[in-house]
Amino acid sequence: MSSDSAPESTLPYPPIHKDKKFVVLSDWDGTITTRDSNDYLTDELGFGREQRRVLNFKILAGETTFRDSFREMLESVVANGHGFEECKEELRKNIKLDPGFKEFYRYCQTTDIPVVIISSGMDPLIRAVLSNLIGDEDAAKIEIVSNEVKIHPDGKWDIQYRHPSSGFGHDKSQAILPYRALPSPPTIFFFGDGVSDMSAARHADVLFVKQKGDGENDLAAYCKAEGIPHILFEDFGRALGVVRRVVDGQLTVKEALALGKA
Repeated sequence: MSSDSAPESTLPYPPIHKDKKFVVLSDWDGTITTRDSNDYLTDELGFGREQRRVLNFKILAGETTFRDSFREMLESVVANGHGFEECKEELRKNIKLDPGFKEFYRYCQTTDIPVVIISSGMDPLIRAVLSNLIGDEDAAKIEIVSNEVKIHPDGKWDIQYRHPSSGFGHDKSQAILPYRALPSPPTIFFFGDGVSDMSAARHADVLFVKQKGDGENDLAAYCKAEGIPHILFEDFGRALGVVRRVVDGQLTVKEALALGKA
């Protein structure tokens, strides 16, 4: 999608980092965390994993949109009577951090590389879990571009999409394309794992795709089918080795992608 046909955003964006040589943009759920929090809510409090996977496969096959399927998943949680604050506490108790992310984040801090979370989840849930996992101070420094939530007077809640006119709900390419328009664009590292990252996959300089033991490697399947070059990684500790070599000039972007695996 070109920037000329960009979907209208109902939510603001943080300013882009115009003066940086490198920028890290990363999905949150199932990428920085070891389990997708929205999958957790759907599987444990909603209509369950089996129905969720049916919808995921339909998204991959182009039979439905992520926006509509994701809303259906979250509606199943609400329909079972689970309020937003209860969901937040469930996630704080059960969602864990990728084992290499703290070291990766520290490296980015010391080398002046911004880390921005680009998520199809909801900001209050991400903030709650992130603060719990890395502390309030570090969590407050990380920019989050995501969807929002609307809580109704009766206690029910639903997702407020950043790009309601887009089939992605949140078209993640729109977080990358403004960098492409800069006179001296930075090298963009993008990290993702699932169907919500399909909109960003073609636009990163170096695309890292998380390989997970649960078999839910939807972004890897998409990239393979579409012929999109990417690097498989199991955790951020392994990805750091590749990022460091690109930043230090030991690897070009093309050479990094040719590795295929971190």
